[in-house]
Amino acid sequence: MFDKLALKLTKPAVDRMADYAICHKVTADQMSFAGLGLGLFASLLIVAGAPQVAIIPLLLGRVADGVDGAIARGSNDQSDRGAFLDIALDFVFYASVPLAFAIAYPPANALAAAVLLAAFVTTGTSFLAYAALAAKRGETSSDYPTKGIYYLGGITEGAETILFFVLCCLWPTWFGALAYVYAALCAFTTFTRVKAGWEKLGP
Repeated sequence: MFDKLALKLTKPAVDRMADYAICHKVTADQMSFAGLGLGLFASLLIVAGAPQVAIIPLLLGRVADGVDGAIARGSNDQSDRGAFLDIALDFVFYASVPLAFAIAYPPANALAAAVLLAAFVTTGTSFLAYAALAAKRGETSSDYPTKGIYYLGGITEGAETILFFVLCCLWPTWFGALAYVYAALCAFTTFTRVKAGWEKLGP
């Protein structure tokens, strides 16, 4: 829901960081892996009982995730492999955070994390399924023209998910309640994406 606005607001800073990275021979793929590494380190900090500290690498990892695409565009190195790597590593990170909260305190968090991960699977599946068929039909997204795949939006996009993770890290004892609320929002996003696919991919 807020990704388009967030991309617009952060573009100048992201482009400057990308230019700096290009000058120092950092590739887009390297930045993608760096973003994943930071995200997984944040998840390990959550498991270790330091969720507030985890916010720092979590946010830095998301910055890296934004910079990798800008590096690819700035160095004229855009590729299908890079687009695939970007989205695949994103989903690894997204799955790691609920799992980390479940491991950190299973009695209170395990069921909520399972429900949330199921919601992530449905939103991710509807997102990727539409992207694959949109590519087959030669469609492009006017809202997200720089994305490597067709980006079908919803009320739970990347910006909302990061905000949710940060809230969970700030108030870890509220993870269960926050997870159920966000899972419900993800379910609604899945519904809107399935509806969009039904309508747009018809004969």
